[in-house]
Amino acid sequence: MSEEVLVARDGGLGRLTLNRPQALHALTTGMCQALTAALLDWRGDPAVQAVLVDHSGERGFCAGGDIRMLADSGAADGRLAREFFFIEYRLNHLLFGYPKPVIAVMDGITMGGGVGLSAPARFRIATERTTFAMPETGIGLFPDVGGGWFLPRLPGRIGLWLALTGARIKAADCLHAGLATHYVPSETLPELKAALTAKPQDIEDLLTQFHVDPGPAPVDAHRAELDAAFGQDSVEAILAALEGGSDWARAQAEALKTKSPQTLKVAFRQLALGLAAPDFAANMAMEYRIGARVVQRHDFLEGVRAVIVDKDNAPRWDPATLEGVGEDLLDAIFAPLPADQEWSPLERTSQ
Repeated sequence: MSEEVLVARDGGLGRLTLNRPQALHALTTGMCQALTAALLDWRGDPAVQAVLVDHSGERGFCAGGDIRMLADSGAADGRLAREFFFIEYRLNHLLFGYPKPVIAVMDGITMGGGVGLSAPARFRIATERTTFAMPETGIGLFPDVGGGWFLPRLPGRIGLWLALTGARIKAADCLHAGLATHYVPSETLPELKAALTAKPQDIEDLLTQFHVDPGPAPVDAHRAELDAAFGQDSVEAILAALEGGSDWARAQAEALKTKSPQTLKVAFRQLALGLAAPDFAANMAMEYRIGARVVQRHDFLEGVRAVIVDKDNAPRWDPATLEGVGEDLLDAIFAPLPADQEWSPLERTSQ
């Protein structure tokens, strides 16, 4: 097993601890393989009653995937990037259909690939340090790792708002949206983990005992306006509705104007198709098609340059406007791949 993932058995509890703190536990291909191998080993082991996914250190749960690797690969032949997506999405699918309870501790930054680890978990614990986001529109990628499935199934239009704006939310909003199931102060996490280790069969009772009220959800004050604006039938219509709204709405509009127009329209279509997908595997196959293509397109390489490499935060998107992103471009991004290049789950069973 990779040292970047600590795998342990603690009584009836399987422990998967992300251990790449210098990179905020951003996922590599090797980490996804190690997580998958452990989950497969434990799946049929009656001694393992539940699985806990957490991280070492205090800086964050998981900041996403290895963006530098993806960009370097995308600038070349894209092979390593496609391999990463293929393996990561199989891990997401494995977690989604896992037969034993999975508990994800979303303590700190939980973004991108970290959402892919936590969203499929039956129990999702937020703390006062939790910061949740799907920030991909800001780097020309797209809200993957199952975002097409989970986000449109959140209350109202919260999921589309998160997908398009990349908004960062804290614990109360995570509970309001259903992204977290419980709120536990970080100082009591060691006690909770000890209790889960001692009684993994009593997860629900223990989480109820440790759960406290995080207070009101800030997004709730804007829900009516959010749902109305993000309920429009195009990204252009969403932007127009926001520009005619409150100070909060206009701030969302300004955020959208900084994002990749291509990615905004990709995410809009992705969530619509994901909501209509017959099962999670079909959604992941769609996302793999998108990922295999956009990782080599201009906007992703330019977004990484602007936000991560040069840090000038001045990406030059192409197309530069929403109007410039035509249906033909989107059709090409979403089109099926050759049969021998399509994504498939570890097991060909519907989930």
